[in-house]
Amino acid sequence: MNVVYRFRIYPNKIQQELFAKTFGCVRFVYNRMLAEKKECYEKTGKNLKVTPAKYKAEFPWLKEVDSLALCNAQLHLQTAYKNFFRDPSFGFPKFKSKKNPVKSYTTNSVNGNILLKDGKLKLPKAGWIRIRQHRKIRKDACLKGASVCLEADGRYYVSLLYFCEETPVEIRNIRQAVGLDFSIKELYVDSNGKHAGYPHYFRNSEEKLAKAQRKLSHCRKESNRYKKQQKKVARIHTHIAHQRKDYLHKESRKITNFYDIVCIEDLDLKTMSGEHHFGKSVHDNGWRMFTDFLQYKLEREGKKLVRIDRWYPSSRTCSCCGKIKHDLKLEDRVYLCSCGNRMDRDENAAVNICREGLRISGIILEKSEKAS
Repeated sequence: MNVVYRFRIYPNKIQQELFAKTFGCVRFVYNRMLAEKKECYEKTGKNLKVTPAKYKAEFPWLKEVDSLALCNAQLHLQTAYKNFFRDPSFGFPKFKSKKNPVKSYTTNSVNGNILLKDGKLKLPKAGWIRIRQHRKIRKDACLKGASVCLEADGRYYVSLLYFCEETPVEIRNIRQAVGLDFSIKELYVDSNGKHAGYPHYFRNSEEKLAKAQRKLSHCRKESNRYKKQQKKVARIHTHIAHQRKDYLHKESRKITNFYDIVCIEDLDLKTMSGEHHFGKSVHDNGWRMFTDFLQYKLEREGKKLVRIDRWYPSSRTCSCCGKIKHDLKLEDRVYLCSCGNRMDRDENAAVNICREGLRISGIILEKSEKAS
């Protein structure tokens, strides 16, 4: 399996200049190849095959950067073409913009050109760079490549791709199961009655962010003051994103450690965020990121994430008698049934999600434990 470790790096001025050149060369080669492929297809109807080596004679400055970074730009363009012809919903490949605040390039590990040793990272052409390695890397992991990224706030990061031989452990007897119902207010409510109590990081920093953005709007564009304030705004956004990601990682780890099977709904968040003015709240929760973290953590432990159909009436169905309440409204936060069942609306939905997930997966829990 492939594992990615992301660390912050601290390049000096010469290395920053090299990275800036590499970002520009990668963008230039990608756009040049895309333009020629489009022109050839419009004229002849055939797919043109080009390589970065074609441009080095005409543009000698391309030789100053890592050649593998240019090769990866070609591979990324090929992947974009394949995705489009396989599924048009991906969209036709677009030209890379110089104004994009996030810049990156990818290189491969060949003959020891990338090394991580004693708090320093060796990259092709750049040499040794100081790195903040906050996590240990497995001794049996084999380094395959690295991606250098410049974020909008001016910080540099590297993502190291490792290959590890790992076989997930199969669990014969599933003892603990839980259903998670998406909650705009608290991220999720589980079938045991636990509320996540998500701290709304964006909402908490919204006033500070608005003040910084208001100050940015008063600056003259492309001036030094504008660029300085632009970085301040980007740092606030980055801080919020890091807070959210840290919380979601820890919460998904808690669930993975305790439960063997987790059941959730396959929600259409794009449509949900556009209705009832829930856009900011839905995006602030990061539910899609949370479920992605859950899925890969569970798979590594030999456990399972089950997604039930989004049209399953989990909120309208009584968890006691199974009767469907068709007149249930969004503002009704307490579920009341004629059978006498009275419980929180989200808790009732989570219980139904757990039962439906167990049913469609064909899993029967051990008698000593009860599914919620």
